[in-house]
Amino acid sequence: MHTIATNIWFWVGFIAFVLLMLALDLGVFHREAHEVQPREAALWTALWVTLALVFAAALRAFEGHTASLTFLTGYVLEESLSADNIFVIALIFAYFGVPKRCHHRVLFYGILGALVLRGAFIAVGAILLARFHWVLYAFGALLVVTGTRMAFHDDDAEFDGEKNLVVRLVRRFVPMTPHYDGSRFFTLDGVRRVATPLLLVLVLVEVTDLAFAIDSIPAIFGVTRDPFIVFTSNIFAVLGLRSLFFLLVSVIDRFHLLKYGLAVILTFIGVKMLADRWIELPIWVSLAVIVAVLATSVTASLIWPKAVASEQ
Repeated sequence: MHTIATNIWFWVGFIAFVLLMLALDLGVFHREAHEVQPREAALWTALWVTLALVFAAALRAFEGHTASLTFLTGYVLEESLSADNIFVIALIFAYFGVPKRCHHRVLFYGILGALVLRGAFIAVGAILLARFHWVLYAFGALLVVTGTRMAFHDDDAEFDGEKNLVVRLVRRFVPMTPHYDGSRFFTLDGVRRVATPLLLVLVLVEVTDLAFAIDSIPAIFGVTRDPFIVFTSNIFAVLGLRSLFFLLVSVIDRFHLLKYGLAVILTFIGVKMLADRWIELPIWVSLAVIVAVLATSVTASLIWPKAVASEQ
């Protein structure tokens, strides 16, 4: 069966675009470390969403309506699942007291690692699905379990660095100072080169994204098995994660019912994968369900604020 992934020039062009945007981001627009304000974050978020829509339009021109709609479905799914990622990263930054002017630097290098790790995950997932059809059912079961667990998970739990395994391992094997040195990941302690807490935070951000990728990548394979659409929708969502973080970090706790919406979406896709042999839904149905559930959970969060909901 023909897939977009069979055209090597799509891969070359997209990866070149990503590298160009990353170079412009760090080398031109964020050369100097600074605290990202909401207005700047809103502009960058609008830019990434616009670029995703332009990409969808290009897919429609070259590959047709179905490919374009499939990409949009995957992009909306991956972007919505990043909301929980934003909440956890905010907890990590707060726990370690990361200076706000360093947030962008940590997220930028975190994104680089995420691009590589997610690319590897997607490649392995595509190979497994191509060779073993039962992997689709394993992914579906994983999503159903994840969705159920998310619905009953205590979202008031706080990050505890002293009990975190990653924190303990890094501190054990990497010489580290408890003090920040601007936006540097390493500094000198006398004559010895040691890591700053910023490096530890970066490692935690990478591990956090890896944990979320275990759920989000099987979810996107529930939408499409074309590796190119899976990869591009993931990458656009990851690239927009930084600006979305700065835009939503101060208000993310207001959307306290969003986790239930995400739980419904993950469970819906999981059931869809488990029923793949008997039921084939048009892609527009999946997109409509995802958008409707997200809109409902966000609207409900605003109508019934958390303080009111907890009193009832």
